[in-house]
Amino acid sequence: MASRATTGGWPRRGFLGLGAGAGAAALLGAAGCGAGGSGTAAGGSGDDKSLTVACEGGGKIELQPVADKFKQDTGTTVTLVELPYDGLFNRLTSELSGNRASFDVCAVDAVWIPLLAGKLAPLDDLFTAEVRNDLFPALVQEAQSGGKFIGMPVWTNSEILFYRKDLFEDPKEKAAFEKKYGYPLAPPTTWQQFTDIATFFTRPGQKLYGTDVKGAVETEWLAHVLQAGSPGVVLDDSGNVIVDNAQHLAALTFYADLNNKHKVAPAGAAQTDWSAAQNLFNQGQTAMTRFWAHAYRQIPADAKVAGKVGAAPMIGGTAGVAGIPGPWYLSAPQGGAKADLAKQFIKAAYDNNALSIDTSLGLAARKSAYQSYAEKPGFESFGPLLATLNAGATRPRPASPHWQRIVDSVLVPTIQKALTPGADYAALLKAARTQIEGIVK
Repeated sequence: MASRATTGGWPRRGFLGLGAGAGAAALLGAAGCGAGGSGTAAGGSGDDKSLTVACEGGGKIELQPVADKFKQDTGTTVTLVELPYDGLFNRLTSELSGNRASFDVCAVDAVWIPLLAGKLAPLDDLFTAEVRNDLFPALVQEAQSGGKFIGMPVWTNSEILFYRKDLFEDPKEKAAFEKKYGYPLAPPTTWQQFTDIATFFTRPGQKLYGTDVKGAVETEWLAHVLQAGSPGVVLDDSGNVIVDNAQHLAALTFYADLNNKHKVAPAGAAQTDWSAAQNLFNQGQTAMTRFWAHAYRQIPADAKVAGKVGAAPMIGGTAGVAGIPGPWYLSAPQGGAKADLAKQFIKAAYDNNALSIDTSLGLAARKSAYQSYAEKPGFESFGPLLATLNAGATRPRPASPHWQRIVDSVLVPTIQKALTPGADYAALLKAARTQIEGIVK
């Protein structure tokens, strides 16, 4: 079970503030025990002018304009049934396992695909060469299981770099930085530059720190693992445990030393999660943050940094820029009563992907959708997001049914233990390897 909702790049509960509406679970259940919500068993018949789509909060926001357009084009009413993150996971796993889906289409978090793969319908005919070329490589890879495409990406995200333009563009700060470090102050592109700039702007007496360090989530450290050139994060493509390789160690050293050695992050790093880091930056207490690109457009108008934030690609290591994508996919149950109509809607979601950018969440999956907005005012984060998602070292998380357990029971505790001065990083990763091998064996 996905016990802690960190997938898709952020903790769904609390951070996005997108809870399911009252009675949503009952509504989906009342739609009927058969696929299509018409009271028919999977493979049966139903109303050809209606579809039921199971999704969570972000999914409903993103898919509503697509559903409206689909009704306009086809006359089909699409009911988007919103469930909490864990509730959606539980509904999908229980109903797909029993071959009694009460939905025609479902929004699937990337890390659920290995768990649900055998119960989702193939979508191979939708993945033409043109479609694959307009999707980020990591998303094409993650959409497949057992040699078949079983999910169409509908939106994705990645961490990029946010920085305080009012600090970076201040003539006095620029002069002082260049005098101290010998190169111009600009958004960092390397680990060393990031460390230098974070050190320069750390001024505890002014309640200002260079950056944050997030001990309560794993994704940021894993992005640095890829930047270090690892062939994967935690597991390689064959499922072998590589969490203690040289690249994982280099990334953990860089990440934890920001807190332990350089002391450029506010106190409480071990418990800092996405929400805490976002609040620190918005309140002007950090000069930089590595954060999910969608948050650029969600900075409150009354935030201390409002109108003063710049965006740049995620920083890079020896392998260059890299991020961990946070995608969601649309899938359909095998043998669904409305398989053809469900596939039509999934194709429509791809065709009209750019409609989702104008929603409050404002994410897409297609390169062309992001590119069409990248030069528009207010969408300055899209260029950096494109660069990060297109980077050669960017890769998806392992396609393992054990991934969430690995995250909760091993990765996050390991990072938190590392954020203690004097921690033995190599020993922690060695212990993590033993734990993970016990989970995946």
